[in-house]
Amino acid sequence: MASRAPVLPLLFALIAVGIALFPLVGDSFYIRLVAKIMVLAILAMSLDLLVGYTGLISLGHAAFSGTAGYVAAALINKAGITDLAPLLAASLAASGAAALLVGWISVRTSGIYFIMITLALGQMLFFFFHDVAFWGGADGVNLTARPVLAVGEATLLDLSVRMEVYYTALACLVAVYLLLSTILSAPFGQVLRGIRINEARTRALGHDVQRYKLACFVLSGLVAGLAGFLEVARGGFISPAHVNWHESAMALIVVILGGMGTLVGPVVGAFALVLLEDWVADLTDHWKLVIGLFVIAVVLFLPDGLVGPLKTGKCRLLPRLRQRVKEPSRESVRDA
Repeated sequence: MASRAPVLPLLFALIAVGIALFPLVGDSFYIRLVAKIMVLAILAMSLDLLVGYTGLISLGHAAFSGTAGYVAAALINKAGITDLAPLLAASLAASGAAALLVGWISVRTSGIYFIMITLALGQMLFFFFHDVAFWGGADGVNLTARPVLAVGEATLLDLSVRMEVYYTALACLVAVYLLLSTILSAPFGQVLRGIRINEARTRALGHDVQRYKLACFVLSGLVAGLAGFLEVARGGFISPAHVNWHESAMALIVVILGGMGTLVGPVVGAFALVLLEDWVADLTDHWKLVIGLFVIAVVLFLPDGLVGPLKTGKCRLLPRLRQRVKEPSRESVRDA
């Protein structure tokens, strides 16, 4: 098992290098698509911190990324602020405040009740952005400008340039992975794992479980806010659909598909799901059926996700096939 530990960080490093080199061979459409996938991967990694490491399943996670995106769009369109630093700070502050409020209420529950209350509170934010005219209503908001990082007259970063958005998303993806890996390797991360494995025993050891859950929830919301900010900067548009529970469910599917509790799993899951959607949609109008069958197959035969075998060395497909071959059927035993 110990020999397998470095495999997942190495896999992430290979993915990051491949993404960095991809613009040398990829066309403009797929460069934009990979940028979109990286933003989804950041959102999924933030959710994996809750689901895979702490055992908290949230169906309202897109509310935090959407809140950050809406705040950035409002500051650009209504206040005329395009400076990257205050825009990012305000977006993260808004997503962190939303996560603090939702988390303060949610962590007092557990299990199905936690899922339902995060879903309900997330939908409240959805209708807030959907129904209030200030936020653009159901039609959403088109950005009149993009964030820019400048020092004096020199422009260091312009997120209206496609390649600068691409490499900014890559830098954020790597930074989030390193940050979360460091946090999860610290005692704080060990307590989170203890909460997932046995919350009662972790509490008995003297840890304030609710406080740890809330801190994890806020950290997860901040990372989701970064994903929301990048999505607005990348697409130049935000609508209530970015806050809806469907986006939260998509992020959860990506986490499960790639592998919970791995950090690199959400990255692999995001690439696998989006690229498969893009490929299958060109082949058939029933592409959603194909995607559904793919997800079901992964859940049945790779219960730990696509990267699960690299972490655990386990795959249910071959053992089940061997069992079918070796074990006689009930009818043959009865006949004998």
